[in-house]
Amino acid sequence: MIRIITDSTSDLSPARQEALGVDVIPLSVHFGEEVFRDGVDITNAEFYDRLSKVDTLPTTSQINPEVFADVFRKYLDQGDEIVGIFISGAMSGTCQSALIARDMVDGEDRIHIVDSRTVTFALGLLVEVAATLRDQGLSAGELAAKLEELAGRLRLLAVVDTLKYLKMGGRISTASAVVGALLNINPIITIENGLVEGIGKARGRKAAFQWIAKRMEKEAPDLSLPVAFGHSNAPEAMAECQAFFADIIDGATVHASDIGSVVGTHVGPGATGIVYFRAE
Repeated sequence: MIRIITDSTSDLSPARQEALGVDVIPLSVHFGEEVFRDGVDITNAEFYDRLSKVDTLPTTSQINPEVFADVFRKYLDQGDEIVGIFISGAMSGTCQSALIARDMVDGEDRIHIVDSRTVTFALGLLVEVAATLRDQGLSAGELAAKLEELAGRLRLLAVVDTLKYLKMGGRISTASAVVGALLNINPIITIENGLVEGIGKARGRKAAFQWIAKRMEKEAPDLSLPVAFGHSNAPEAMAECQAFFADIIDGATVHASDIGSVVGTHVGPGATGIVYFRAE
C-alpha cells in the first residue's frame, strides 16, 4: 500500500483527510509559553480569536525528525511505501526533518519526499491530486515524480484583507500599513521560489479579484485538474472569490479550505484566494 503523508499547513479538514486516506502531521504554534499543535489542540476559530488580541505575533515551529521517524517506522513495518508531501522547504525545515527521518529509518528505497514549494490550500490541492493518482495505480516512485512536475505548475493568487499582520511580522513598514488602511489597499500575494511574495495591490477586494483575473490570462488554468479556494476566517470573502471566478474555472472540480494557524499567523484574518495548475 502507498501511504500519503502531509503536514498541517496543507489545511485539509479532518473530514477531507479521512476521505482522501492521508495522514496529516501537525506543526506547532506558540503564543508566548503556550504551545498548540496546529489543527489538533487549537481550532481555527480559537486561533483567530487569540490572534486578534495579541500585540506580538505568535511563532510557529516545524515537525522534528523523531515525529516523522515514528510514523515512517509504523508504515514500513507494515510493508507499505510512503510519499510525503510537505510545506515549502524555503519556508520551513519540515521537509528537511522528513529527509533526516528517512535516513534514520533506512527508508531511502521506500520513502519518497516531495517538497511542494508551496503551502496552505495550494499544498492541500497537491495532496488532493496525489490521492487521485495513487488510486489510479501509480507506483510510489511514479507518484512522487509526477507531483514534482505538478508542483512547478501550481499557482496561488490571494488578496490580503489587512496589512496589520504583515506589519507585525516586519514585512512592511508601519507607515505603509497606515496608508494602506486609509486608502483601503489590499495586497495581492503569490508564492514564488517557495516563498510568499507581494506581486500587486488594489483598492478593495473586487479590484483585487480583477487584478488576479488579468494575471490568470497570462497563465491560464488547466481545467482538467482541480482548483481550490481558501480563506482565513472569512468565508464570506471566499464566497465572493468563488463567485467572481466561477466562469473562468467553469468545468473544473473545485475544493475549498480554511487557512489554519501557521499561515494565518502571517496573513491574518480576511485573506482569500484561488489556487490552480497552470496549463502546459
